[in-house]
Amino acid sequence: MTQLNDLLNSANHIVFMTGAGVSTASGIPDYRSKNGLYSGMEAPEYLLSDECLQREPQKHYDFVTSSMLYPDAKPNVIHEKMAEFAQKKGAQIITQNIDGLHTKAGTPAENLVEFHGNLSRVYCQKCGKKATLAEYQADMHHQNCGGILRTDIVLYGEPINEDNLRRSLAAIAAADLLVVVGTSFVVYPFAGLISYRQPQAKLAAVNKQQIALPENGVMIQADAVDEFQAVSVD
Repeated sequence: MTQLNDLLNSANHIVFMTGAGVSTASGIPDYRSKNGLYSGMEAPEYLLSDECLQREPQKHYDFVTSSMLYPDAKPNVIHEKMAEFAQKKGAQIITQNIDGLHTKAGTPAENLVEFHGNLSRVYCQKCGKKATLAEYQADMHHQNCGGILRTDIVLYGEPINEDNLRRSLAAIAAADLLVVVGTSFVVYPFAGLISYRQPQAKLAAVNKQQIALPENGVMIQADAVDEFQAVSVD
């Protein structure tokens, strides 16, 4: 058995904290790697900011619709094994990802916090009514009132949803094992969540590149797909 498998099956209250590296095996690029979404892109943080949405909505819209939507992507083994732990052992998942793949894999809504929102949810900034992703892809203007549509994701310059933050902190505080997967752990406030864990809670990270962890953290430097393929839920 693997170290990850042993950690997961000896824990009672698991929290997975996931980032873009979890979805790369599903064909969705990450953000900051050599071939990531931001590679060669001028001012990507501006394009994904509230400032850009308000000042230059067409530029924001063009970037989202041309570079960020992967409606045909399917969950991979990482999503599937995490969903199984959520279903069978009550594991909680806090994700930075906005692709909805944890839900597609079968993670119950009550076990999932989409910390940065979800691209598939769309609403009108003017009238507040919901729209479909297909409507958004066809036109950034709301056919109902002419307002500008936007996706329900947290843009640079916007605060984290209070309910998502509250649920995340509650899950972290109750965990006896935190497993960080597929993230460089440099984006705050997400990376700061681990500081709310209990002193006795174990912390492990699965990532191809080594990341900075507290002194007692366990670094599993490996491909997360391989690691989760070797995991079974006891």
